[in-house]
Amino acid sequence: MYAKYDAMKEIVKRWNPWWLHAKVPESKKRIARLKIVDEIVKLLNIKEIICISGVRRCGKSTILYQIIDHLVDSGVKPTNILYFNLDEPFEDKDINILDSIFEKYIEINNPAGRKYIFLDEIQNIENWEKWLKKYYDLYDNDIKFIITGSNSTMLSDKLSTLLTGRVISKTVYPLSFREYLGFVEFELRDIDVQKNELVHHFLNYLNKGGFPEVVLENDVDINHMRLKEYFDSILLRDIVVSKKIRESSKLIDLANYSLTNISALLSYMKISTAIGLSVSSIKEYLLYLEQAYLIFQLNFFSYSMKTSLAIQKPKKIYCIDNGLRNAASFKFSPGEDKLAENITFIELKRRGLEVYYWKGSREVNFVVKNRDNSLTGINVTYSDIIEERETKALLELKEQFGDQVSELILITRNVSKSENGITYVPVWKWVLGSDE
Repeated sequence: MYAKYDAMKEIVKRWNPWWLHAKVPESKKRIARLKIVDEIVKLLNIKEIICISGVRRCGKSTILYQIIDHLVDSGVKPTNILYFNLDEPFEDKDINILDSIFEKYIEINNPAGRKYIFLDEIQNIENWEKWLKKYYDLYDNDIKFIITGSNSTMLSDKLSTLLTGRVISKTVYPLSFREYLGFVEFELRDIDVQKNELVHHFLNYLNKGGFPEVVLENDVDINHMRLKEYFDSILLRDIVVSKKIRESSKLIDLANYSLTNISALLSYMKISTAIGLSVSSIKEYLLYLEQAYLIFQLNFFSYSMKTSLAIQKPKKIYCIDNGLRNAASFKFSPGEDKLAENITFIELKRRGLEVYYWKGSREVNFVVKNRDNSLTGINVTYSDIIEERETKALLELKEQFGDQVSELILITRNVSKSENGITYVPVWKWVLGSDE
């Protein structure tokens, strides 16, 4: 018993080197993601729990270390900051582990004043939300909790039941193109002057994706193995084990099929026939893949939510990252059109927009429902030879919804112009977004 007691004490110390050295090791901080860190830092002074969620290996832990570094630089005593990664291979994953971690922390430091508690991958602990609510209510403003997780169910299920009104959530994605440029040490000064260099980097980003460790590694074989490991880890740890999936081979087949068919219109019946699973199992497994942030299902647009979610309307599936998609899908050749469309979708999600697709006689890839209830229609064609169907689909959307459509955008390879109410913009320029 005493050996187990001492072991936890040593683990707690190991995860918090700033207690000894009064600074966060450079190896932990890595390259700063300033925009995301700044957004979270603004929330540190309020009472609510900060919940950071996102796919495995997208950089959540590094962001936590960068926030800890900010706190230390701002004058917070290092001993008032506790970090613990709950991916530790404990035999038991029950709520008592959290009690043990906190008790050892107080025993070691017993710090006066406000304490900052960082709990990484908290979804690994059973009933974690009960523990969090107890300490949140007990300590009032003396404790600030910052938690992370790799499954969106921690937001939709656990947080909404016991922690309503106590949480502010933030989703983290793999690197944006602007962040990617920072990671490859490219200084962006003038988009037009640096166009050729930007296109070069965008082509790498289009195929390589934005997982930080992958971006920092230049060996293609190592990255392929790394991305396959990410894929396997997401399926095994976040779905098969946690959901107790018996037909794990079918789940893997479904994941591969989904990633191979990104951007295609897919009905549950069509997928069921291809994979050999019942429609009910397909729906259940796709939900699990979505909760683990591996895929997203895009619904048909209608101002009527009932129509938008109708079972007879096919879905479109997108992947969290192009590099992951290329490593895990059945097809060797990815198809740049699909990758450009996928990268556009993820960027729309990263910007926090409400996104659908629409189909009349022609398809509009994305319909963004803006906060004022107006619509933005977006089509993606990774080409400089624009097929008529691309523009006609956007104009059909405008004809269908009239003044409710405030903007039409055609994302291209390099074409940049405005014509017939449609703004043409190169994809590499569009994904850069604004400086804000």
